Amino acid sequence: MIKVFIDGASAGNPGNVGIGYLIYRDNNLVKKNGIYLGIQTNNFAEYMAFIFALTEVLGMAEKEVEVFSDSKLLCEQLNGNFKVKNKNIYPLFVLAKNIVSKFTKFSITHIEREKNTDADKLASEAVGFLI
Repeated sequence: MIKVFIDGASAGNPGNVGIGYLIYRDNNLVKKNGIYLGIQTNNFAEYMAFIFALTEVLGMAEKEVEVFSDSKLLCEQLNGNFKVKNKNIYPLFVLAKNIVSKFTKFSITHIEREKNTDADKLASEAVGFLI
């Protein structure tokens, strides 16, 4: 089973955003990345962290994934508990759901920020600051 920790960081909302993700196979880190994505919103950054990370996992030919994020909004929207009201986020939601459909087993779990410090650090470094 693959485990993925994701985070998005924003210096202002909107502001400069970065994403961070870590991918683990059998509790061994196999990939980590932080990417600067220009000026956007924090929710854009959270979705892009998800999309980049899961695209990477698909490229590894993996079919089962557990995702952990400190974005309650992202988790609840992808789990079908919250509606997507923001018209700018809706296309990212559709893309994310399409990516999810490629997996035979998928889960996304909301975790506290304190349990997501490595992904947070990568996202913050991509923006050029530490939150």
